[in-house]
Amino acid sequence: MSPVLGLFSPSGAVSPPAALRRAAQRLAALGFEVAVDADALARHQRFAGTDTQRLAALHRVAEAAPAVAMATRGGYGLTRLLDGIQWPLLARSVERGTRWVGHSDFTALQMGLLAHTGTPSWAGPMACGDFGRTAAEAGGEDAVDDITRDCFLEAMDGSLEAVGFRTEPGFDGLEVRGRLWGGNLTVLLSLLGTPHWPRAAARGGVLFLEDVNEHPFRVERGLLQLRQAGVLQAQRAVLLGAFSGSRAVPQDRGYALKAAVARVREGLATPVLTGLPFGHVHPKLTLPVGRRVQLVVQGREVLILW
Repeated sequence: MSPVLGLFSPSGAVSPPAALRRAAQRLAALGFEVAVDADALARHQRFAGTDTQRLAALHRVAEAAPAVAMATRGGYGLTRLLDGIQWPLLARSVERGTRWVGHSDFTALQMGLLAHTGTPSWAGPMACGDFGRTAAEAGGEDAVDDITRDCFLEAMDGSLEAVGFRTEPGFDGLEVRGRLWGGNLTVLLSLLGTPHWPRAAARGGVLFLEDVNEHPFRVERGLLQLRQAGVLQAQRAVLLGAFSGSRAVPQDRGYALKAAVARVREGLATPVLTGLPFGHVHPKLTLPVGRRVQLVVQGREVLILW
């Protein structure tokens, strides 16, 4: 019997609808029984339906407890729902075997789930952006890249126990343990000081971050906010993924993400590693949010084990 994969839209409206159809077909070809929520293509302003519709969809998926619950896309909208989510219902779905998967705006749900119940989830691909692309959107290559696909499948069947990537020099011999947490930088910052901030995970953890369409000065400002709030200092390590989609402007005069990261690192004892293949990029890894991991660096090779 094929595992059920539920597709639902908790954030922005899906456009074009064909991307969701392609994603459903491709995920079915990978061996899933795909169940598309009734309101997955709903529209209200920029959202995938009203707040009431999207909250109901989220709870429907939790009650159904499919093997995999994957967001169709990100955008914005989950923050509106956080105060109304039945967190114990979502936690029970995980106990019944559901793996909640997504990134970007989905960070809000993942952090809320950690904050309220301590329940893990998966940072990984989403339907439209990763499985619904056309070959043209993928630059003429295969619409679904092998690494994203295979890492996701292994994470969902339980066989994935480690992921690796290559970082810059200077961290050889580093070995730390802690709870892996994080996601989209902008979304994470919006939760700081709210009941949906995962305080337990934020102490002694391994924090990973990514963002899209944010100039390096905004990335620096966000990282400095986390530092000034004492969050970065409390981590065993910080892993920076892709900060894609921004463009340099004339007044930058050489200022770029590398300079932003260097500024954040000044006087900070917590190691900040770059190069994590995660974010609004292809390929992307699938990562166990809320799980305890071991981070090991040999030369420039980084291994995350759980």
